[in-house]
Amino acid sequence: MLRKALFLDRDGVVNVEKNYLHKIEDFELVEGIVDVCRAYQEQGYLIIIVTNQSGIARGYYSEEDFAILSRWMKEHFRELGITITHIYHCPHHEDIDGACECRKPEPGMFLQAQKEYDLEMNLSVMIGDNERDIEASRKAGVGWNVLLSDNAEGSSADRTIHTLRELL
Repeated sequence: MLRKALFLDRDGVVNVEKNYLHKIEDFELVEGIVDVCRAYQEQGYLIIIVTNQSGIARGYYSEEDFAILSRWMKEHFRELGITITHIYHCPHHEDIDGACECRKPEPGMFLQAQKEYDLEMNLSVMIGDNERDIEASRKAGVGWNVLLSDNAEGSSADRTIHTLRELL
């Protein structure tokens, strides 16, 4: 069976962008994300989050803080009937840690998911809110790339949308 994934950036796609979000009480879903996840899950896609988390490298919050929020988020989605298969994160920042393979626009998180879940990347989809999300996804061979943005110009995404509801 061919396995495909819906890759999602976290901040700005799954949850409303709040600088260095790490507390459950600050978590707020982006309108339409639950419906989009449900629609893709019904089509057989695994739901996988790939997120840069430089707040860890910057010392704004810890790996444990991130893990607590991630566990809560997976449970919250489960209660809504959606299985988040995995949340990959890059805790690095190039100015602090140097270059790494996991920080988008590098494809490391996508390639790790491909390996761990035996994914057909050309059948998979990425929704990001930044050009670096799209660049990382393309480097990993993801077949369809969507940029969620109100002000994108000249994106390499296959489609640019202003709201997630445009995907339904």
